[in-house]
Order: sequence, then C-alpha cells, then structure tokens
Amino acid sequence: MKILYAIQGTGNGHLARAEDIIPALQEYGELDLFVSGAQADIKLAYPVKYKSKGLSFYFGTRGGVDFIKTFKHNSAKEVYKEIKKFPVEKYDLVINDFEPISAWASKQRGVPCVGLSHQSALLSPKVPKPKKIDPVGEWVLHNYAPVEKYVSFHFERYDKNIFTPVIRAAIRNCRDKAKDHYTVYLPAFDDKKLVPLLAKIPHVRWHIFSKHTRKAYHIGKLSVFPVDKNEFASSMTSSKGVLCGAGFETPAEALFLQKKLLVIPMKSQLEQYYNAASLKQLGVPVLKKLKKNSLEKIVKWIDTDARIAVEYNDITAEAVKLAVKLGKK
Repeated sequence: MKILYAIQGTGNGHLARAEDIIPALQEYGELDLFVSGAQADIKLAYPVKYKSKGLSFYFGTRGGVDFIKTFKHNSAKEVYKEIKKFPVEKYDLVINDFEPISAWASKQRGVPCVGLSHQSALLSPKVPKPKKIDPVGEWVLHNYAPVEKYVSFHFERYDKNIFTPVIRAAIRNCRDKAKDHYTVYLPAFDDKKLVPLLAKIPHVRWHIFSKHTRKAYHIGKLSVFPVDKNEFASSMTSSKGVLCGAGFETPAEALFLQKKLLVIPMKSQLEQYYNAASLKQLGVPVLKKLKKNSLEKIVKWIDTDARIAVEYNDITAEAVKLAVKLGKK
C-alpha cells in the first residue's frame, strides 16, 4: 500500500509528533511525506518528498496571529493551483495532520483521506469548549483541511476515536533531573517583550525559547535561545515548570513530565481557546493575557507546587492502526 502522510508545518507541534508517527505508519506500506506551512523551526529526521508554503498562519510579536503578514504571504489562487496539481491519486491512502492541500485534493478526487490530528478532536461535541465561540474560527476548523473520518489526540479521551497525546521519545525516555529554571515557549511574543517583563521576577532563572531571535543571549538570570527541538526538550525536562501558549504538544509534554504548567492562549486562535478550556478543567492555571499586572499571578504560580496527575501511555501504534483501518473501509 502506498501511503502519503501530510503534515501541517505551521508551528512545531505537528512535526514533533510526526517523528513518532512516521515509524508506525511505515509498518503498513510505502510511505511518502508532505509538509506544508512556513512557520516551523524544526526539521524532520526523515526525507520529505513534497514541500509547500501551503496556507500558513504567521505568528505576531504581541501574543497573536499577524493577520497582515498572513494575508500578504498567502495566495488563494496559488493554493487552488496546488490542490489541482497535487498527485494524491498516486496513493492508496492519505493520512492527514490538518494539512489543507492534500485534504482538498483527496476530497475532490475521491482518494481515501483520514485525519490524524489534534484539531479533529475539536469537532467532537464531547470536548470542553471555550465560553465564547468564534464563528470564523469554527468555519476554519471544519473547512481548512476537511476529512470525513478521523482519529484524534487530546488531553483526555473525551470520545471513542480520541486518544491521549503522542509523547515523543525524547520526552518519554528522558532522565534529566530537575534544576532551578523555568522554561518559556510563547511563540507569538517577541523576546524583547518577554525579557523586561520576566526580569521583574529577579529571583527566578528563565530559559526563553523565541521564534524571534537567531542567536542565544543572556541577561542576568534570563537566557534566550532560538527554537531547537533538542535544546528545548533538554530545558523542559530539567525545568521546575513550563510557561507556554495553549497549544497542544508542549502542554501535553509538560503534563506527562509532571511539571508545573501555566498557559496563555494565543489571541484570535480558536484552537488554543479550546485547549485552554480543557486544561482549565484539568486544573491547569490559564492567563488570558500577558502584561504587567500578570506578574502577580505568575509569581503565585511559581510559589505553588501544584502538579496535575495524568497517565499518558504510549498509544502511537494503536492510533495509527485505527487510522489505517478507517482508510481501508
């Protein structure tokens, strides 16, 4: 069987998860990879046959999506051409991680396409929902990368086809002992905003991983690093706690490691509001915004030792097996 694994390349979570999913998919046939998106900082350790800018969302520097840059760098006409040209008919099955080009091409040409993503979990009526629903965001969730069948990942098994998170091997097998720092990953904030703010908590050592710097630098107890999957994994596994966006992979890994966790949802990003609702239900503290008056809440979080008990067994092979089985029906 010829399988195409199509991966969303906006952000790093999809590619981090793919490192463990790829070997499981290779058990079922000849596998090719397609990555679309332009905002990832990490590279796969496997050869990628197809690459595309796709439909990319661009992170801003003040806590949200940069919509001007997003519209400027995306062309509906070019995406439509790519959908028409993409050779999905060469494959018996497309496994899709919220990737729009292959999803729409499969839909148009009747090629079996099964979603294997976190986003598809949000389509279930059983997952926790944010208080305010954004109609545009809901439309994007349903139509950005449409699939009729899907297997999903979420913080809990809310529904029958929803599995707990894929925890990459580098995190699952870590042996680092906790040190005295806190790890920060807030990709929609410029480090120039984060450094002066977090420096106001002088007794804390911070490791800040930023999409907006190319070189590491250090100011007092603050260290700022470009995003690197191995350095980030090392920092997080040895940290006292993790301050991050309300994405999926990083909070899931922090929970698995039983780290203290504080999340800030990215503005105008419905998926992160969904995630924040689930995390809040689990007992994870959520900050709506990051500004000067947030410092008191951050200090309170640092001074507590509240950790959430989760059980994330290795479900990768089981989830992949179900996705392939659905694709054969």
